[in-house]
Amino acid sequence: MGKLIKRDQVDVLIGSVHSGVAMAMAKAAKDSNTLLIVPNAGADAITGPMCAQNIFRSSFTNWQPAYAMGEVAAKKGHKNAITITWKYAAGTESVKGFKEAFEKNGGKVVKELDLPFPGVEFQALLTEIAAAKPDAVYTFFAGGGAVKFVKDYAAAGLNKTIPLYGAGFLTDGTLEAQGAAAQGLMTTLHYADGLDTPRDKSFRLAYAKAHKLQPDVYAVQGYDAAQILAIGLAATQGDPSKKAEFAAAVEKAKIDSPRGPFTMSKAHNPVQDIYLRKVEGNVNKSAGVAVKALADPARGCKL
Repeated sequence: MGKLIKRDQVDVLIGSVHSGVAMAMAKAAKDSNTLLIVPNAGADAITGPMCAQNIFRSSFTNWQPAYAMGEVAAKKGHKNAITITWKYAAGTESVKGFKEAFEKNGGKVVKELDLPFPGVEFQALLTEIAAAKPDAVYTFFAGGGAVKFVKDYAAAGLNKTIPLYGAGFLTDGTLEAQGAAAQGLMTTLHYADGLDTPRDKSFRLAYAKAHKLQPDVYAVQGYDAAQILAIGLAATQGDPSKKAEFAAAVEKAKIDSPRGPFTMSKAHNPVQDIYLRKVEGNVNKSAGVAVKALADPARGCKL
């Protein structure tokens, strides 16, 4: 990072996927006033206490899909829930978001279970869930951990008695490996398969032609990072040193995304619809909008 900023004097940084890396990038960008666009990492702090005029995000905060699922679970009539995740920032923030909405809408999180990242020994925790018999379970896992958790949850027979809900990364990029165990699972995220809008259809077609595979949420976020950059550069005649003008243009723009149009909050995080998705085969099919135009509270942002 130091080399890119000091030696190469780059105008713009784009990255990253991992929240820990993105936090370090955000600090370096803030200290040097370098433009930064985060295309994935969901760490709440990037557009919370770390917010800055020159820092933007095209994806989500960990709070957003989790808060939406808390509302969904409460509206489905569930009164008590257990949460389970890895003991790391993304999992902790996700559980907090779910708990905030679930309890605000009359539910109660009766137990918060976690295990060290990236552990996948779930058996003891699943036994605890089975004994407690909650109305619902909320989880944040991704990648290989998500595959094993969903399979173990089904193997324990819990999917037949206790509904499992999750942030969308539980079933994004993991469905083929999860197979039958994932069928019917409901998750929340800012993108879904089968949105059936002209904008999304044209994006998916163009992406498939160019890359010979179907786009996912990561492709959409990358595309929109480029859209944010284009909006800012158009407003400043290509001069990225005009940070105030760049920020003003992005803040007032309505970004025409494949996920649906979104705006940018004052803290520079998308104000966006969060979709409820249901696993059908190998797709996360849209089951409608869970929460419309959800803005992260940007706690700690001093812009």
